[in-house]
Amino acid sequence: MLTSFGFKAHSGWAALIVLGRENGNFGIVERRRVELVDEAWARQPYHAAETLGADAASELVERGIASVRKVASREMRALSTREHQRGNRIGACAVVVGDPMPQWSVAQILAVHVRMHRAEGVLFRDVLLHAARECGLRVLALPEKTLMDQFAQAFGTTTADALAKLAALGKACGPPWGQDQKQAALAALLALNVD
Repeated sequence: MLTSFGFKAHSGWAALIVLGRENGNFGIVERRRVELVDEAWARQPYHAAETLGADAASELVERGIASVRKVASREMRALSTREHQRGNRIGACAVVVGDPMPQWSVAQILAVHVRMHRAEGVLFRDVLLHAARECGLRVLALPEKTLMDQFAQAFGTTTADALAKLAALGKACGPPWGQDQKQAALAALLALNVD
């Protein structure tokens, strides 16, 4: 079976949908929460560095990013291994992303609180993209704002039909089926469509 990964990231974790396609039919192979931190402070590394001096803050943020990247790579390898053990082929990995962030320095990020939240959001999306590339997967970064439109265009359907397809997937796998799972499923469906 051809499968794909769809991720919707948050600070410290991501919603994952592994979707499969066989004989033109789509189904959810796996749905779960993927933890992306081993240490609680790494969930918000910029917040953890907020009260430190410039050098110490930069060092802590770099350490946090390295830690998160290591965990994301470990999790992506485990997911890939599990799919191969199931006898599945992975078509692609899609990550729902937001608007790009300016190339701020750590000091510039720490100077404005809202930038810390934005940087941490971007961090977890970026580490998933990096981990997928590291595993040799085809990678798609799909903007959240246009996700539904991209789906409707790729599948030649209306938004209403796309929502109905999502509802059917959610009904088949049961709760939780919130916004995170829906967006991860849309991403996974788009990833399957590029193969």
